This record gives sequence, structure tokens and C-alpha cells, in this order.
Amino acid sequence: MRELDSHDKLYVVWAFAFQIVLIAHFAVRQRFFEGWTLRYGWIVYALAIPAAAISLVLLRGGKPWWSWLGGFIFLPYAAFGYWVDYVIGIGWRSPFRPAIGVPYLILYYGTVMFYWWPLARLGRPLWLAYTVLFIIANILNIASH
Repeated sequence: MRELDSHDKLYVVWAFAFQIVLIAHFAVRQRFFEGWTLRYGWIVYALAIPAAAISLVLLRGGKPWWSWLGGFIFLPYAAFGYWVDYVIGIGWRSPFRPAIGVPYLILYYGTVMFYWWPLARLGRPLWLAYTVLFIIANILNIASH
């Protein structure tokens, strides 16, 4: 693993924190959908604000596009997700509504992928650890629907 500068460390810490928050959210959502998701699920979308701020720091710090793109993809994902889930309250997951679900999933996985894939450039062990977290998050996410 190469030596990480302060910007790389910021990226790594945020990427892992984001994935851990997703895991916690999906784990809680599975058991307490009504009480948790409807009341506190918006917090996951609100994480787009610090994500974008971190991406801006990385961009201004001269880091390559692959390190700051995830936070900027997170913004439209969070705005769209919040609008669909909380503002207009469309139940699109069951039954699945492609007109909403496809862009939602593209933005969600775009966000997650740009926190995951770039870790391979910073160190294979980081990428592998994130892979385990990504798999756990996906299992919990699917099981909670």
C-alpha cells in the first residue's frame, strides 16, 4: 500500500464511514422499518452534504477525479431519493417501478462504486475490506425490502 497523504486518508475514512452507516441503516431497517426508516432514514440522504464538502476538498486539493466523484454523485442520489421517499412518498420498491427505481439504483450504485473502486488505487487491502462491507450492505439491503 502506498503512502497516503491527508487527502487520501480523508477519502478512505469517509468511504468506510459511509459504508458502515449504510450497513447500520440496512440492519436496523430490516427489523424496525416503520419506526426507523420513516423517522430517521432521511439522515442517510443528508450525508450527501458532508460527502459533497469532502469531494470539494479533494477536488481543490488536486486529487484525481476518481477520488472526488462519489461525493458529487451522492448529491443527486440523495436529492432524488429524499424527494421520492419523503416529499412525494411514492412506494416504488414493491412493486418495483422502473421509472423511479432505475435512476435511483444507478445513482445509488454510482455513489457506492466511486467510494469502492478507487480504494484499489490506494491499496488492495483497503479495497478488499470495503468489498466485504459492500457485500454485507447489499445482503442487508436486499433482505430489508
